[in-house]
Amino acid sequence: IGLARAMVMEPELVVADEPISALDVSIRAQVLNLLKKFQREKQVTYLFIAHDLAMVKHISDNIGVMYLGKLVEISPAAELYEKPYHPYTQALLESIPIADPDLAKSRGRHFLTGDVPSPIDPPKGCRFCGRCSKCMDICREVRPELKEVSKGHQVACHLYDD
Repeated sequence: IGLARAMVMEPELVVADEPISALDVSIRAQVLNLLKKFQREKQVTYLFIAHDLAMVKHISDNIGVMYLGKLVEISPAAELYEKPYHPYTQALLESIPIADPDLAKSRGRHFLTGDVPSPIDPPKGCRFCGRCSKCMDICREVRPELKEVSKGHQVACHLYDD
C-alpha cells in the first residue's frame, strides 16, 4: 500500500526500505515486476534498501554495500556479483543459497568469524577488521576511504591501496 501511495504521486525518487520483505513469494515477484515497469516507463529512481541479495540484483543498476552504517563497496550491479572486492561483500555473496546441492558443495565458502562490533562504539580503523580474514595492521588503525578500483566500482579496503 505504501508503494502504491508513493507511485500515485509520480515521484522521481522513491526510498524503499525492505519494501517486499514481508510479502509472499508470488506477490513479491509481482511487486518487483511492477517496480521495474515504473522504472522503465516513468524513469523512477529507487533507493532500495534490502537484505535479499537475489532481489537486489533483480531490481538494481548500481549497488552500495554497507557494514555498520558505512559504505564498503559501490558498483554497477552486474559487476558487483561478478567481481566483489571487499571481503564483507564477498562473504555476503557467498552466503546466497544455491538450489543445486552438488554445485553448493563444490563452491568455496568462507564463513565469517568473530562478533559484530558495537555500532555505538565502532573500531578505530576498518569496522570489518575484527571479522576479516585479510585484516592487516593498518586496518586496525586507519579507516579506509572509498577508492575507485575499476570504472564505476569503488571499495573501502586497504587491500586496494596504491
